[in-house]
This record gives sequence, C-alpha cells and structure tokens, in this order.
Amino acid sequence: MSFTFNLHFLKVFLLLSFLVGTTTTHAKSPANEEAFTFTTWNKQTADGYKGFFEAIENRNNPESRSLKLHYVRFPATGKKPGPPIIYLAGGPGGSGIMAVNYRFDMFMALREYGDVIALDQRGTGRSNDLPHCESRQVVPALKKTTDSQYIEYHREALRECLAFWHQKGVDLAGYNTLENARDLEALQQHLGVEKIVLWGTSYGSHLALAAIREIEGSIDRVILSSAEGLDQTVKLPARTGSYLDRLQLALDQQPTAKAAYPDIKVLIDRVHTKLERAPVKIQIPQREGHTLDYLLQRRDMQQIASAFIADPKSVAHLLGFYRALDLGHVPAFDRVPRRYFPDGFLSPGSPISLSAMTTAIDIASGISTQRKSEVKEQAKTALLSDYLNFSYHYDGLAEQLDLGDAFRSNPHSNIPILLFSGTLDGRTYIESQHEAMAGLSNATLVTVENAGHNLFMASPAIQDTINSFMEGRPIEKTTLTVDLPDFSPQ
Repeated sequence: MSFTFNLHFLKVFLLLSFLVGTTTTHAKSPANEEAFTFTTWNKQTADGYKGFFEAIENRNNPESRSLKLHYVRFPATGKKPGPPIIYLAGGPGGSGIMAVNYRFDMFMALREYGDVIALDQRGTGRSNDLPHCESRQVVPALKKTTDSQYIEYHREALRECLAFWHQKGVDLAGYNTLENARDLEALQQHLGVEKIVLWGTSYGSHLALAAIREIEGSIDRVILSSAEGLDQTVKLPARTGSYLDRLQLALDQQPTAKAAYPDIKVLIDRVHTKLERAPVKIQIPQREGHTLDYLLQRRDMQQIASAFIADPKSVAHLLGFYRALDLGHVPAFDRVPRRYFPDGFLSPGSPISLSAMTTAIDIASGISTQRKSEVKEQAKTALLSDYLNFSYHYDGLAEQLDLGDAFRSNPHSNIPILLFSGTLDGRTYIESQHEAMAGLSNATLVTVENAGHNLFMASPAIQDTINSFMEGRPIEKTTLTVDLPDFSPQ
C-alpha cells in the first residue's frame, strides 16, 4: 500500500516537474496570439504566431496610458528547446519584425535552440502609435550656412517637436532604454517563462546591456554584435581616425584601390577644405522624376560619411563620392539606395522632421559630462567633427528626459555573453565595443576581420559560432575573417 502510494506520488511529481519545465523554457501559445505565415520580401515563408502584450507607457506615472507591443514568434524546432530568444533591433527606431526580412536564415537557424521572437519595441514598427513631428524649420537649400546656424535650425525644430508631442499627450519620459528593458521583463511574464535569451545588434546591444543590469535574473545568455555601451550613444570623434587607418590597410590589399586611394585621410580632408571654401551646386533626383537644386557643403559630406562608414560596402560608395568631388565631378548619389543617406539630405528644402521614439531615447541615454568634454575637444580636429551622432547637439534641451550618469555606468554580471565586433565597423568602433564589455566577466569577444556594423550575415562561421555558444561548447576560434568588397572606383 505504501509502495503503491509512493509510486503514484512519484508519477504525479514527475508529471508536474515536466509541466513546470515546459512552461519555464519556451513559450507555449500565450494570450493575444494568432497563427499566421510570415512571408519575406523575397517570398521565403515560415509559420509562426503574431501577438502582443501590454505595457505602461511611463511606469513612473500611475496615470500613464497602456501600450500594445507587438511581436512575431517562430516556435522552436529543436528536440531540447531552451528559453525563448528575443531579437532586439538597432536604431533606435528599427523594427524587429521587419528585420526578419534581412536575417531570415538566422531567425530560422536559432529555432533549434528555442522559440525566436522578433519584437517591435515601443514606438517602432507595429508598436508605434506616436505622431511624427514636422517642424516649421527649413534649412536653406541654396544658401551657405555655418555649423552653428545649421545646428540652431535643428535645436529649434526639437523645441517645436517637444511642444507638439506634449500637446498630443505623448509622455516622452516613457521612451527610454530603461522602459524598453522593463518591457522585456513584461514580455517574459507574458510568455510564461523563467528565462529569456537576448539577441541584439547596435542599439539592440545598448538595450541588452541595460537589461543585464535591470533584469539580470531573467536573462539566460546574450548574443550581441556591434555593441554600443551605455555611455556610448555619442561616439568619440577621434576614433574615426583609427578606423580610417584600418580601412586604409584594407584598401592597400587591392592594387587598383590602393592606386586610387593612396591616402584616404588626406583625400577626405582635401575635399572638406574645398567645400568649405566653395560649396558645389548639385541636383538631387527625386522619386517623382524631377530634381532639386542643392548647395553641397563640407558639413553635408561629414554627415554622409558618418552614415556611410558603417560597412565596407557602403564605404566603397563613399570613397567614390570623395574621389568625384576631388576631381571636380558631381558624386553619383542617385546610384546608391536612399536608405544609406542621412535623414533629409535627399529632400532639400523640406521641413525638419523628428521621430518621437528615436529622439527621446537618444536624449535619454545622453552623454556623461566627461564624455561630452572629450567629444567637444576631439571634434576640433576630427575629420567628421561631431556629426557622428546628432543627438550630441540636442544636449540641454530636454534635461528632464536624461536617465543620468548612474544609467550610463557599465553593468557587471557573469551572464554568458557572446560579442561579434567588425574591424571595419565605422559606427561602433571595436575599441569602444571592448570597453563596453568591461565588468562582464563571462563575455567571449569574437573579432570579425573586414566586417562592418551589420555583420551577422557576413559569414556562415558567425552562425557556427553562435551554435557553439547556444550549446554551451567553448568558442575555440575568436577571430574570423570575411572577404572585402571591391573598393576600386566604379
């Protein structure tokens, strides 16, 4: 009798243990989900679920409204799935759901280890119900303007937009990286799991680092690329010089490129000097078929360069722009996808417009007093001045949004972390990425030679390394190499 009772108890115990284990590893059809088939732009398909969970816009305001945050979940395919893997898009402002189109193969490969979730963070993609602000400020298209005048146009645009969003009832204090981190905890609870895996790039890594400090106990492990530290929203201008030195070494490997670009620093400086003395009138093609006249100035090229140095492929176009200007020609801006260019450049004469989420989050992450002093001093001699991150010029206009220096300190943790850094990443420099990992005692740093900012799909070896990490196997190869694009002038 006693044996029968104990056997029955053991069976119940094992069943409950299995059920508990199931609910704490991978998601099992939580509320607000519906089945659907995801179809990418190039017609690849995957069955999954689209859903949403609710979060408070500003958790410090008891009267704040509720937000619906949307996601797509692809169920695990492996035999022993672990915690769900949540993709954190870059930007800030990128859509995690949209990123499935770009990284479809990675999303599918990671299903071996758990449900894979593409999250649209608050204020992005399907989770965005914020009004876009179009100011009354217009930078003259055909008049030479000083840097201070140009910056003041944008500062005045921000003043207008801050008033506009307030009038529309938007609580900008709810749009910062801490609230995004707490949303991850809310998503974890919505999924009914004990742990989550974070997979982030660029701003997504910034968010992941904040989450490590805010909700450390909820995180199983973290996969990052192109890391942006918590005090690295504004990049150090002097590090562009070191990046350009690495780029020059890459160019020197290709005889034709080396002959065309024997010294890119000298070329860039020479073109900037020419444009400062005599801006060049150009025509910018519009989608409707007509062109708009524009006075190309030194500052424009600094901003274009700040965007194009992200990846080697876009750098190849950028060098062509500089070479054309150096030879007295007009750059072939129309041959490059519009998404590469800074906001507003391709539509001169249009009012300055701002995104609430992107603007608020950059201002909230802010910059420490020490780093601000460094940026100001380095910008005096740096080739791209202080245009790497324009939020630097908004400093002081919305101090109530700033999260403060406590937020900007590096997190400390022994959570397993895997970081991929490209040697030719011109947005988040490799030296800065390694500094952002200080305090993370269980981080594995993988250098990807010749890769840029968007490196996850650069080589099958990256996915192989991620697989080893997810399986708990040691990472034996911490330096990977990918092919360079052809830097020869086209």
